[in-house]
Amino acid sequence: MRARTLVAFTCLAAVVAGCGGDDNDRAQRALVPIELDVSSPADNAVVQSDSVEVRGTVEPAGSLVRVMGDRADVSGGTFSAQVALQPGANVIDVIATARGRATAMTAFRVTRELPVEVPDLDGLEVPEVEDRLSEAGLRPEISERGGLLDELLPGEPAVCEQDPEPGTEVKRGTTVRVEVSRSC
Repeated sequence: MRARTLVAFTCLAAVVAGCGGDDNDRAQRALVPIELDVSSPADNAVVQSDSVEVRGTVEPAGSLVRVMGDRADVSGGTFSAQVALQPGANVIDVIATARGRATAMTAFRVTRELPVEVPDLDGLEVPEVEDRLSEAGLRPEISERGGLLDELLPGEPAVCEQDPEPGTEVKRGTTVRVEVSRSC
């Protein structure tokens, strides 16, 4: 009988002391977190390359670091990993683990911007200009040139000049200025 009382008392003391519940949850709360810092690239970086090198530091120096699920090279508390980028926005996650420490995690965004080539708009009418530029991810700025006599000529206004020149590589969203007239 005395053994049962002792077991019951020990269990009750554990519950009162806050030792009841999930041991894993309590252990995670008690662990000191890993120090994880990504130094490059910066959050919201915009690049044109098809990959970036992710670099940073981790403490303790022997932590396991994974970038996008792949093991990073860790040496002396610094880590690096090469990450392939898709066109547009990419979210890159970094996670560090170490025995006896709480896991550290972070994520940041890198946008891979692909340059677009300015199409040749010479002689096109305004609706065609708007369609071509929209398809290329560019914005039109259309101005009409010519005077009063231009209004008397037959046909629709067409492109006489454009800036930037056809074939120029520019960032998506760039404004292409065109001048249209019935007589170029």
